[in-house]
Amino acid sequence: MPEMKKSKNDAHWSRRELLQNCSTGFGWLAFQYLAATHGWSNPANPPATELPKPHFKPKAKSIIFCYMSGGVSHVDSFDPKPRLARDHGKPMPVRIERTQFNNNGNIMASPFQFRQWGQSGIPISSMFPYVAESADDLAVIRSMTTTVNEHAQGNYAFHTGFPFMGHPSAGAWVNYGLGTSNSQLPGFVVLQSGKASVPHGGVGLYSSGYLPAQFQASIIQADSKPAIPNIVPAQPRPIQKSRLQLVSELDRHFQIQSGLTSQPAIEAAIRNYETAFQMQSAVPELVDLAGESSATRKMYGLDHPNGVTAAYAHQCLMARRLVERGVRFIELSCLPEKLGAGQAPNPWDQHGNLQDGHSNMALQVDQPIGALLKDLKARGLLDSTLVIWAGEFGRTPFSQGSNGRDHNPFGFSIWLAGGGIRGGSIHGATDDLGYHVTENKTTPYDLWATVLHLMGLDHEKLTYRHSGRDLRLTDVHGHVIHPIIA
Repeated sequence: MPEMKKSKNDAHWSRRELLQNCSTGFGWLAFQYLAATHGWSNPANPPATELPKPHFKPKAKSIIFCYMSGGVSHVDSFDPKPRLARDHGKPMPVRIERTQFNNNGNIMASPFQFRQWGQSGIPISSMFPYVAESADDLAVIRSMTTTVNEHAQGNYAFHTGFPFMGHPSAGAWVNYGLGTSNSQLPGFVVLQSGKASVPHGGVGLYSSGYLPAQFQASIIQADSKPAIPNIVPAQPRPIQKSRLQLVSELDRHFQIQSGLTSQPAIEAAIRNYETAFQMQSAVPELVDLAGESSATRKMYGLDHPNGVTAAYAHQCLMARRLVERGVRFIELSCLPEKLGAGQAPNPWDQHGNLQDGHSNMALQVDQPIGALLKDLKARGLLDSTLVIWAGEFGRTPFSQGSNGRDHNPFGFSIWLAGGGIRGGSIHGATDDLGYHVTENKTTPYDLWATVLHLMGLDHEKLTYRHSGRDLRLTDVHGHVIHPIIA
């Protein structure tokens, strides 16, 4: 038997090291064969029997996060306020909080009409006729608040629980807590299409932060070929596989020689190599829509004459396909309000001409999201898929300038559907101006506590040791919103 060389810092042999060094390494060769045969080559994607266990029985298996970057006006979408029409043009009767730009006008009526939808009678504005058809599946939270009033900070607060970069995104936390059930695809995917861009704050919104790197998001261009740069291998698959094996062996050798056999950064790098290798066959199949029926394409709006609607439709259909393949967390990205328009990072941000801007954005997302809800339900997937619709804050009940609205973090609306949610419900309330929360105040911490709960995770127990603290997505805050859970 060859001499077994160990670093002086190593007190114990890992199982892999034992297989590599004993009996001339034949045990390691056998393990490699089993790993390749059974798809266990990625330690981040173990067999289902070895996945992390949820804390309790989950109601949802996957999450689709439709993020409306820029700040949708709640008083023009899901929180009607008749007083705005009655007092249109009058000065605000209460103190105006500090706003982002302070070009404050008078009370401004909504330019959109509301009507009640479904058996539940949830009021939804004329901006969202397709989503409104699924009103009985929605739980509308009218009492969301945040502590920040600027886009980048708001985006980070909503994604990570902290208003600055460096912390893991919610999708990374979900995958850290549950693992991925598909070894060929990442567990956290951000979809883009057309001219969609990352919201203000940058790709750090999708980061794994201090969690191991294999939990960060992979960005897929839903309507592009290739969907991921360099996804098509330049070399034949056997050659590439041998190169990947060589890189992995060199990394393992470095681990052994340096005594860093439990170093998360090295492990994460190896796992990411292997996941990327598997994605080369999985992603082209994922984005190939040839098998989708013409009725499905029409329902989502893939051939819609409005180019940004068609582009967003690709994301929604791709989200359904990712759910079917067991991906845990999928986030969708908004496009500019129309082709050639600016404001790509925060396209719902209408400080002027709100009626046209919000109308264009609703045209982009309403039909595709409405189709996604119906399609998931028809396929029996909505019960196990949690759909979240939210932006970083709402907008003021008074005008900015003559016909826009400024940011309002003091009370705004989001909604959830499927995945254990009590559909046809409304939680919380704002005052008769839609300015401040008056009932059941909620925060992003409460949202993520609820989401983790629906995924079978206790938000207080899902922690990661970093810099001497057991950190979590909800920091030291958060309460599960039980009234919206079925």
